[in-house]
Amino acid sequence: MAKSGPPPIVFILLFLLLAGGGWFFFLNKPASQDVSNNPPTPIPAGGGGANLPPAAPVVGGASPVAATSFALPASVPAGTAVRIDGSTSMVTINQNLKNGFQGKFSGTRVDTKANGSEKGIQDLAAGTADIAAVSRPLTAQEQGQGLAAVPVALDTIALVVGINNPFKGGLTSAQVQDIFKGNTQDWSKVGGPAGPIKVINRPAVSGTHQTFKEQVLRGGEFGTTANITTLDRDATTPLLQALGNNGIGYATFAQVANQKTVRVVPVNGGTPDAGNYPYKRQLYYAYKNPPSQAVKDFLGYATSSEGQKAMRAGN
Repeated sequence: MAKSGPPPIVFILLFLLLAGGGWFFFLNKPASQDVSNNPPTPIPAGGGGANLPPAAPVVGGASPVAATSFALPASVPAGTAVRIDGSTSMVTINQNLKNGFQGKFSGTRVDTKANGSEKGIQDLAAGTADIAAVSRPLTAQEQGQGLAAVPVALDTIALVVGINNPFKGGLTSAQVQDIFKGNTQDWSKVGGPAGPIKVINRPAVSGTHQTFKEQVLRGGEFGTTANITTLDRDATTPLLQALGNNGIGYATFAQVANQKTVRVVPVNGGTPDAGNYPYKRQLYYAYKNPPSQAVKDFLGYATSSEGQKAMRAGN
């Protein structure tokens, strides 16, 4: 008896037709269907964001800069309040931006404190500050807490001595390291008249202290010799007052550039306003993700050309 039904060749043709159709669908699948597996490439630090200032070399390891560009707001609701705490190096920046922001957006309020980078980050994580002004990159642990940061200004760390210090010369990077590690304790060893060197150091909670270790000491530690004094709190005025006639210390250049009681020491033949000066760093505003609308508005202003101009007011 003859078998009924289509010949085997028909099934083979149907199989090939279905397989070819599936392959065509896979090759032409819309890109949007792959979003979960292929997230968009983030904007590089300091690049691609129209409102971000030009990037400078970042001190430290992983980049702390969020791939977020904050837009300059057209308006900000009255009653908007922003709390900033952090680096003493950013006191002037914070104040200038506060004045500019409150002047541009009527009815807003910006409260600023300067208890050091570490305290600012702690308050940010605890929710008692909206923005932390920090003079160092965020650590991986801090980023793991949901914190991110945007660069707002480039700063230089200046070495200073008292105006009546008999040492009138400059120092090399190697000499600076030896002084702050406690290996060199007399001014005669670096070209000055004989006399003990008194080193005035900032406390470890200071972002400037941490950056100094990274940049100047190359990750090394400050010395523990008797001629090195570490201040109890991170403040520039007491540091300058403690220099006397034989001390040396360090501070952000903006805080000492116009001081009449101290003199800035050249390093490797250059002063902090020279392009080849070795001790430069990026300053940041850190925030917690997701940022509130008030934080977005303030950071949008701070990183805009208008905010950058206000930041430099009086300089």
